[in-house]
Amino acid sequence: MSTDEQGGPGSTRSPIATSPGPPAWGELLGRRHLGSAIVLAGGVLVGAINIYLAASLLPSAVAELGGAGFYALNMTAYLVAMVIATTLAGRLLSRWGNIGAYLTGFATFVAGSLACALSPAMEVLLVSRGVQGLGAGLLSGLGFAVLRSALPARLWTRGAALMSAMYGVGNFAGPALGGLFAQFGSWRLAFVAMAVIGAGCGALVPRVLPRSDRGSGHGGERGGGRGGGERVPVPVGSLVLITAAAAAVSMAGVVAGTPAKVACIVASLLLMAGFVAHERRSELRVFPRTTYQRGSSLKWIYLTLGLLAFGVSVESFLPLFGQRLAGLPPLVAGFFAAAISLGWSTTQIGSSSVTGPRAVRRLRVLGPLLLAAGLAVQGLLQAENAPIWLVIAWVPVLYVAGAGIGLAYPHLSVAAMSSTQDPEEGGRAAAAIATVTSLSIAFGTAVGGALVNLGGGSMLDAARYSLFGIAIICGLGALTARAAR
Repeated sequence: MSTDEQGGPGSTRSPIATSPGPPAWGELLGRRHLGSAIVLAGGVLVGAINIYLAASLLPSAVAELGGAGFYALNMTAYLVAMVIATTLAGRLLSRWGNIGAYLTGFATFVAGSLACALSPAMEVLLVSRGVQGLGAGLLSGLGFAVLRSALPARLWTRGAALMSAMYGVGNFAGPALGGLFAQFGSWRLAFVAMAVIGAGCGALVPRVLPRSDRGSGHGGERGGGRGGGERVPVPVGSLVLITAAAAAVSMAGVVAGTPAKVACIVASLLLMAGFVAHERRSELRVFPRTTYQRGSSLKWIYLTLGLLAFGVSVESFLPLFGQRLAGLPPLVAGFFAAAISLGWSTTQIGSSSVTGPRAVRRLRVLGPLLLAAGLAVQGLLQAENAPIWLVIAWVPVLYVAGAGIGLAYPHLSVAAMSSTQDPEEGGRAAAAIATVTSLSIAFGTAVGGALVNLGGGSMLDAARYSLFGIAIICGLGALTARAAR
């Protein structure tokens, strides 16, 4: 038996693995759990949409507000704030409980979205994007943490699949919605629409979420705050290091030239090494204690999740390749790129039905291999002045690559949530899933940008370098998935 099946250090046998069969999707989306599902999935969705929504809106915003020099920093501000907030989600949950924490997350996101819509200058929009990212990060982190108490254990895999599917849906919908609003010259209304969606989900929170985190032992009468609002210490040292790492890797997408990009990536990796070293020694951590224990599978689970999310970063560059190599219109090229997210979202609906321990282990290993293979084949299919039949062939290849994420992601998420019997540590382990995902997408985008620059003046070389390079990195996920046994 594997470590995570039989209960290694700090772990417990997953309640999912021993269930006689997968519960129907109708149980999760039925009257009893539908409200919780909407809140959990909706919180992840609005954050995911806004990762790429602004990319389509910013040209219109710059035309009205000016401040072109701040253009690239909008994505940086959002991603860095999102990573910071995911690390604080568990503390917020411990202090204010499910309802208070979620209302704070939605309120922050709505406030940031409205501030974006009302921004009179690009500097204000930049700060507003940071506030919006804080709300999005809280909602992403809370989703996986509150899942433990909002849904019964038998629905964890379904719930994790639904929420992780929202990353794929968001990556698909974000550019499309942004392009639609920009087409009609209404970039401010796009942020208003996000605020309305966030407010609608937030209005459901007091009615559908459990008042106390009964699955994590966070008692309390009003909103479930532990000990009636006991202050939970913030791991300042860890937070400073991971914030600096996120900022450094995000700056790699802003600075010009390959040497500068590589320097930012190296600096970020060194900061992450310092973060891990600090976490191992400290009593206040972002990741659960189990992550750093000898023989624990949790660190390998997080690494595999991170390598899967790393592959999503190619969606930032695929529209460029489609336009330059195949002459596709921007909107069409964007939809072609979203085939990865489509494969991710649809595949995990089926993969979450798998419950046998041996089959689950195989999916965890197969997922990174399929992702890497799909990206590698896509690299081979790149060509100057690509004919239409070749362009059409890109879609199923990219879909297969995304399917690799969908096969493994929900099972790895549940493995992380089930990794410890300690309720505090369990909530922290769940919230860290969003931290790993957000940070990995930022890393992948930075590395992809550096690889594109290696192509110099050849777009074909840039496409191949980035696709082959990211494929190799993602393929390492098969090794970390095997180590997670």
